[in-house]
Amino acid sequence: MPLTPQRTPVSLTVRPSWPALAPLIGAMGYAEGRFAHTAELALPTGAAQLLVNLDRDALTCTPLCGAGRSTGGAAVHGPCTGPSVIDPTQQRAVVWVAFRPAGLSPFLPVPVCEVRDELAGLGELWGGDGAILRERLLEAVAAGGPEAALRMLETALLEQARRPLEPDSAVRLAATLLERGTPVAEVADRLGWTARRLARRCTDQLGLAPKRYARVRRFQRLLRRVNAGHGPPDWAALAADCGYHDQAHLIREFRALAGITPSAYTPRSPEEGNHVPLPG
Repeated sequence: MPLTPQRTPVSLTVRPSWPALAPLIGAMGYAEGRFAHTAELALPTGAAQLLVNLDRDALTCTPLCGAGRSTGGAAVHGPCTGPSVIDPTQQRAVVWVAFRPAGLSPFLPVPVCEVRDELAGLGELWGGDGAILRERLLEAVAAGGPEAALRMLETALLEQARRPLEPDSAVRLAATLLERGTPVAEVADRLGWTARRLARRCTDQLGLAPKRYARVRRFQRLLRRVNAGHGPPDWAALAADCGYHDQAHLIREFRALAGITPSAYTPRSPEEGNHVPLPG
């Protein structure tokens, strides 16, 4: 039987209020949750996040293939190439930022590929300002609630970002084309780049090489279709619609990127398709 998550319905999601951040950040939010399960799969999205655990000063993440990572309670979670196991207790009270494609780059002192499949503590990335950010957010929540904490986080992001606050338009276009399923060679031609230049620019700013980014985004298109449907998925039809060669190809890719078979995919909810509770 699928696990049924249990949690308190506290959630706030906002767009950045500073226009300068809008091209870089898709959304940011605050969430509280209490879950019945003790572990869950986090599936790769191709995007990066900033996470601040306000419940305790720790974040952990264990890739299915690789060693576990742990940091203090404020960290950047770079783009992932595969699934990870996370502890749902880290989501009892969390502030998060979801970056747009190439949106993380201005906030890092290193290429985005340096935090791929990693949890990077903000103290390591931002020095003293990053080290005290969690305490500042806790004070903001106590004084003015979650929205006050999110506005404080915006200010911190503006202070840390390199200028000008503009994503690389060519890399953003490449990400859009790859998202639509455009072949990598055609993307390079559209930009007037060599394949090597496309690979270098995407790896530095998206965190993933073009083919890997395209695979992960195709997987996300598939998950959206699955979670928008009613009744059992028609995997053969979905394979054709989402750009897989056939159903067998879809199943192989699903195993590679989710660590489970399509039939075992039971997310927390249709709106949270990248979180899959694991049996205790």
